Amino acid sequence: MRWLSGLVKQTAAGLRMVLVMTVLLGIAYPLVVWGIGQIPGLSAQAGGSVVTVNGKPVGSSLIGLNPVAKDPDNDPYFHTRPSATASDFSATDNTKLGLADNDAATSAPSNLAADNQVLVAQVKARRETIAKREGVSPDQVPADAVTASGSGLDPSISPAYAKLQIARVARVNGLPVDQVTKIVEDNTAGRGAGFLGEPTVNVLALNLAVQAAKR
Repeated sequence: MRWLSGLVKQTAAGLRMVLVMTVLLGIAYPLVVWGIGQIPGLSAQAGGSVVTVNGKPVGSSLIGLNPVAKDPDNDPYFHTRPSATASDFSATDNTKLGLADNDAATSAPSNLAADNQVLVAQVKARRETIAKREGVSPDQVPADAVTASGSGLDPSISPAYAKLQIARVARVNGLPVDQVTKIVEDNTAGRGAGFLGEPTVNVLALNLAVQAAKR
């Protein structure tokens, strides 16, 4: 019966280890991480970087949403990059451009190679569509305006793409061009640590600032 006694001891030791690790990693550790996330200065990031207006959530500074104008000929919004999560996107149809409203609950790239003929045609069509929307020639449309990010939910655009949209946004919203230009400048973030990456402009922040300027 010695083997039975040994088996009982080993089983008991294993159960004790499972109990200890459950308490430490299943209860204590998550509580510690949650508690750290509630520290002032960290709570916003831990909660998803939610942006609120008058106490109501309107989006996240980390997720790009592409607002859709009710009247395309009078489009009041700054727009994000194309997205593979957009309702009008298809990886097999070069007429589906990914410029419509996107799905914030889904993160996905197109998975199309740079030399894929569908992607090449989509980029050309996007450039022509955006040039027409902004009233400029296609060669003035920057690269990020016609290419999607890896996540499909990039919250920011380049300063060049933001500046391209200033004239339209100002005209449709009845604001001076100088005022909208200042809004873009105020919401432009520089390179990380002064030298990493490129300057960016958060689209949600732009649209909220424009709405506030109209009041």
